[in-house]
Amino acid sequence: MTQPPQPPNQPDQPPNQPGQPPNQPGQPPQPPNQPPQAPPSGGFGAPIPPQPEPQGQPGYGYPQQPQPPHQYPTQPQYGQPQYGQPPYGQPPYGQQYPTQPPQSGPGGPGGGRKKLSAQAQIIIAAAVAVVLIVGGGVWFASSGGDSDNKAKGGSSGATDGGKGGDGGTKGLPAGKEKAPADVKATSAFNLPMPTLTVDADVQGSWLTDTTYVKTGINQIVGYDLAKGTQLWTIPLPGQVCAASKHVKDNITAIAFEANKRTASTKYQACTQIGAIDLKAGRLLWSKGGDAKSGDTAASFGEVTIGASTVAAGGTDGGVAFDLETGKQLWKPEIDANGCYDMGYGGGDAALVAARKCGGFDSQTVTIENLNPLTGAVLSSFKMPDGVEYASVISAKPLVVAADVGDTAGDGSGISDYFSIDEKTGKLRAKIPADADQYGGQCDPVRVEACQQVVVGNNKLYVATEPHDPGGEDGGLETNELVSFDLATGKSTTDRALAGKDSSIFPLRMDGGNVIVYKEPPYGTGRQIVSIDGSTFKPTVLLETPSDEKSTRAQTNFSPDYSEFLYGSGHFFMSETLLSKTDKPTADDPNYLAMAYSAS
Repeated sequence: MTQPPQPPNQPDQPPNQPGQPPNQPGQPPQPPNQPPQAPPSGGFGAPIPPQPEPQGQPGYGYPQQPQPPHQYPTQPQYGQPQYGQPPYGQPPYGQQYPTQPPQSGPGGPGGGRKKLSAQAQIIIAAAVAVVLIVGGGVWFASSGGDSDNKAKGGSSGATDGGKGGDGGTKGLPAGKEKAPADVKATSAFNLPMPTLTVDADVQGSWLTDTTYVKTGINQIVGYDLAKGTQLWTIPLPGQVCAASKHVKDNITAIAFEANKRTASTKYQACTQIGAIDLKAGRLLWSKGGDAKSGDTAASFGEVTIGASTVAAGGTDGGVAFDLETGKQLWKPEIDANGCYDMGYGGGDAALVAARKCGGFDSQTVTIENLNPLTGAVLSSFKMPDGVEYASVISAKPLVVAADVGDTAGDGSGISDYFSIDEKTGKLRAKIPADADQYGGQCDPVRVEACQQVVVGNNKLYVATEPHDPGGEDGGLETNELVSFDLATGKSTTDRALAGKDSSIFPLRMDGGNVIVYKEPPYGTGRQIVSIDGSTFKPTVLLETPSDEKSTRAQTNFSPDYSEFLYGSGHFFMSETLLSKTDKPTADDPNYLAMAYSAS
């Protein structure tokens, strides 16, 4: 797996590189240093119209024993540590957790995160060896708007692409994304880089049928999809420090700081949770400052939406609210065994907690499928020994990634994937992810922050690592999109080759299809491609301009750390972390976001 930018500073990790903003616990990796740049004219938030872009417990497999129930709170809560501090409330590095963690105060009637009583069941661990990638696949069409592009056969002689394995690809739901008449996109607008006095967190971007929404400095702004004109602005007291990738009924969730950052106070506590209406452009509700973990405000570094619940996590425990009303459903706590919900994975129909227990040097992690309304534990799966963090790729079907015993060796946070039956808590399959063979990466301290790996059609889709293409023609490295059956853990015959000197990365599912981003050689337009889940035939949906000025600007965005969104012929690339040292120049505009449209 490709080494991503350094995660937040941990013991025995190298310090930040000169010129980069400090790493913040729970935040995505920093983008690479950019050359010095001059602040743009017109002020932050004003889109730049299309223009030429300048050059230049029991053993592994047993369900966790019942935990003391969480209690309903009398008040809400939140918070976040400064950069360079241990992640979300952990003791300073080298110190141990207290043997008796602070207890949460008395709760209201009805209780909160109650563990359903159930007899522990032995889980049969099905560790299945991954089949090496062999055979041929499908070459992407390099350009053009023909949605019926025929696939070229690979070395296996396949002419219509790799057929789905035994993962149940027949009768898949149709995708919503269709190729436009002309996939050649034009630059719709660019958002200028803001003038900064301190480093900034700008994670969070969303799409509706009319609006592109992007986090800015102490605000969230909605832009017209095609023109980039500002439709609305939601001012915030401080910066957004976590944002849900899920949207329900045009509502999403954010965590944000209570005060603005200043030169003397560069980082503020992330003590606010809120829900925003992406259509109306308003903050529906916000909670913060009055919820406590012991005597202090709890720290939250991540937030998600599961079914109709907003859930935020951190080392002070997890908190949850009703999405529409903001009513608090349960509060943060660390129980007598040192157990707390460090984060959650969400989705349309499920909410999953990653629960950590034990002292600083003897931590265990359990994945719990929750009732989103009450927090009751429906099933649980104890991760193997040597797992200190776990990442939820999908809550339903439940798929978790982890670096078992720090064996990945490449900073990706993934040595294995675990397919889990969310109803019973039993392991369906374990999928080893050889670092030299498979891509994908997860933030080491956030539960729901993985890139370049998606779940759908009862399969796990992941890109392979770049490799020498072989053959007489040679060329630069290339890679493929492959899949694994979640029921068996075995690799399927699915193969989609990026093509010569190119690479591909899965972005999301679209019904039964996989939406992928294709990065071709420098000087060639990027592509958004839909891969048919049944036939694995590719259909190009959009191709960005290929002139040198455009491609130079596009190289500032990477699937390793940037946010990529595609929908209905519109493609957006945006930054997530900004450094005050990164100033745009005439040769390198270094935009906050770039937007393209095809019709």
